[in-house]
Amino acid sequence: MKTKHLLAATATVVLAGSLAACTPGEDSGNDDANCTNTIPKADLPVVTMWAWYPNMELVVDNFNEQNDEVQVCWTNAGAGGDAYDKFQTAISAGSGAPDVVMLEADRIPTFQAQDALVELNDLGYEDVKDDFSDGAWKDVSVGEGIYGAPVDGGPMGMIYRKDIFEQYGLTPPTTWAEYEEAAQALKDAGGPFFGDLGSNVPAVMMALQYQNGAQPFTYDAAEPEKMGITLNDDASKEVLDYWAGLSSKGLVGKQDQFTPEYISGVIGGEYATYLSAAWAPGYLQGAGVGEGADEGVWAVAPLPQWDPDNPVSVNWGGSAFSVTKQADDPELAAQVAFGVYADEASLEDGWQNQIIFPLNVNVLEDPAFQDYEVPFFDGQQANKEVYVPAANAYTGMTYTPIGQYYYSAFTEQIAAINEGSVSGSEAADALQEDVVGYAEEQGYTVE
Repeated sequence: MKTKHLLAATATVVLAGSLAACTPGEDSGNDDANCTNTIPKADLPVVTMWAWYPNMELVVDNFNEQNDEVQVCWTNAGAGGDAYDKFQTAISAGSGAPDVVMLEADRIPTFQAQDALVELNDLGYEDVKDDFSDGAWKDVSVGEGIYGAPVDGGPMGMIYRKDIFEQYGLTPPTTWAEYEEAAQALKDAGGPFFGDLGSNVPAVMMALQYQNGAQPFTYDAAEPEKMGITLNDDASKEVLDYWAGLSSKGLVGKQDQFTPEYISGVIGGEYATYLSAAWAPGYLQGAGVGEGADEGVWAVAPLPQWDPDNPVSVNWGGSAFSVTKQADDPELAAQVAFGVYADEASLEDGWQNQIIFPLNVNVLEDPAFQDYEVPFFDGQQANKEVYVPAANAYTGMTYTPIGQYYYSAFTEQIAAINEGSVSGSEAADALQEDVVGYAEEQGYTVE
């Protein structure tokens, strides 16, 4: 199909050089030299895996020690874009991919559309179906097909500075109307920005539009030539007009996030709130937040709502393990995808060290997890109060093969909003025209 060829050419930049991984067809088998880890049971079949979780070595060792049917040969092929570039190279070459690859949920449709991933519905999904919510499964699905084994997610909340709230007599807003009122009060009192509208986090705006009832995309692998795109409906425009208003009034900053400048501002008290996901405490601590003068000042509250009578939980981020079409034994690879990072010890290490927010319901229902006093939040039981309810209520999103282009185009429109050159509604209209045009160029019939 035309779409698949074009996506293969445009999805990512192809990197030169060999892939740093043990790959099928290279006699990798039980050769420990080709693996980051040591394989303890050399007589068992081996499944190769690329993954970048910080505690992956421990996770793989746990799996290999406990499993008497298969062993994992793990390689860290890079995080995020680096790994995707290498995977794209292997897809284009027709060889060099691992049996199992770690993917963020929103990337799955891009590779599924290139026929690079194996559908898992009949390869063990039924055995673990009840371990995850419907929302978690939807995020790793393309239509009715399951293309990933979920591990972690990013239920969203509002992180805030207790010291700033106390100094200015603020309480955590429960609605977006209250959020704007608090932001205005803080500015009027000479305080810092209430939050930040970074152009480089379009996924946050997409999540808030979902929260307001928008449905940006429809896409089903059963009809891969069709795609529904609705980026300028009333719900989407309301969200962008709202944030454009906060930006134009100087109530929020305009700094790109995940930058040294932004982190410096977070540490320095330039922002009273940070709208983010359950993985944020780990990221912030890794960046040096909460270790000096701002230690013990952080707390988290539920994400404000557009309609408090109809609360909606949303998600930002999350990863899964997918089986690639280059796997020597898809059934054995699926056993690894569903089984690795699923044991109690690995999951406990992940959440206690704030590496992941697990989506496994056995963890979400565990009193130890719910009652955990999160150090970053000064002992607050953030899981019980905010993140577990958000995860349980989350119903999932629909991602598409053109998601990365959409994010890039959305970034440009948020930047234009911050510059004051367009209104929120105008940005939504421009985004609709841009993304529809791109989809049609890729061979899709847009509905």
